[in-house]
Amino acid sequence: MSKPAESNAVEIDVDGKKRKFDIDDPQLPDWVKDEAFESGNYPYKKKLDKDEYEETLTALQIELVKVQAWMADTGSRVISVFEGRDAAGKGGSIGATRAYMNPRSARIVALPKPTETERGQWYYQRYVDHFPTAGEFVLFDRSWYNRAGVEPVMGFCTPEEHIHFLEETPHFERMPVKAGIHLFKFWLNIGREMQLKRFHDRRHDPLKTWKLSPMDIASLTKWDDYTEKRDLMLKETHIPGAPWTVVRANDKRRARINVIRTILTELPYAGKDKGAIGEIDDKIVGEGPEAIKS
Repeated sequence: MSKPAESNAVEIDVDGKKRKFDIDDPQLPDWVKDEAFESGNYPYKKKLDKDEYEETLTALQIELVKVQAWMADTGSRVISVFEGRDAAGKGGSIGATRAYMNPRSARIVALPKPTETERGQWYYQRYVDHFPTAGEFVLFDRSWYNRAGVEPVMGFCTPEEHIHFLEETPHFERMPVKAGIHLFKFWLNIGREMQLKRFHDRRHDPLKTWKLSPMDIASLTKWDDYTEKRDLMLKETHIPGAPWTVVRANDKRRARINVIRTILTELPYAGKDKGAIGEIDDKIVGEGPEAIKS
C-alpha cells in the first residue's frame, strides 16, 4: 500500500484573519493575488515601469564598473551582505549588482550548510575565509546572520548560541570596518502575501522549482517567529560603521535600483556621476529598526 502524499496545505494567520494556503494548488488564492504587491504597507501600487527600470539600471551598472576600476587602483575592499526572508529577492539584487563587474574580483559567496569540521570551528571562521583581499568586492547571499534568523527559528542552534551571536557580532564587524573594508548590510523586506505569491510561483514554474527548498515550505507557518528574530537582530546589530539598510522589496525593480544606489552613494570612487546615480527613494530605503513597517 502506497504512502499518501504529504499535504503542504496550512492555515496561517494574516493580519488577524485565518487563511488557508496550499502551495501545491496550481490556482493562486485570490486573497494572495489581490493583496501581494501592497502587502506590508508597501508604498506603491504597481511596479516601476520596465523601460525606466532598464535605463536606470544600465546607468547604475556603468557606475559599478567605475567602482571596480577604482578598487583595482586603490586596493579598496567591499563586502555587501544580503539578508531577508525566503523569496525576498536577494539573488536577483546580487545578480543585478554584479552583472557587468569582472567576476575575477567581484565574487558571490553563498555557503552551503557547514561541514563537520566547520561546525567545530569558531562560528565566524568560514565566513572570514571568504573576506576580500585588495581590490575585491564580495557579495554574501546570506551570511553569518544565519545565526540571527534561520538557525534559531529552525532549531539549528541553541538559545544561548543565538544570544552570544547577537552580543559578539557588533565586535566582530568593527574589526573589518576598522581595517578599512567597506561593509554594507542589506535587509530586503517583503510582505507576507508577497512571500506566499513568490513561493507559489516557484512551485509551479518549471524554471524556478529549484529555488523552492524544503526549508522554505517549513517556514510557511513561522512568519511571526522570523519577525521576532529579525526585529531583535536589527536592534542589536545596527551599529555605526556597519548599519543595516532596510530595503522594501515587494517590487524587485525598485529594490535592486535602490540597493545599487546605496552602494554607489557611500563609496568614494573616482569619476562618480551623481546625476547617473540619482536619489535614493526614502519610501523604499531606511536605516535600522525604525525602518521596519511590517
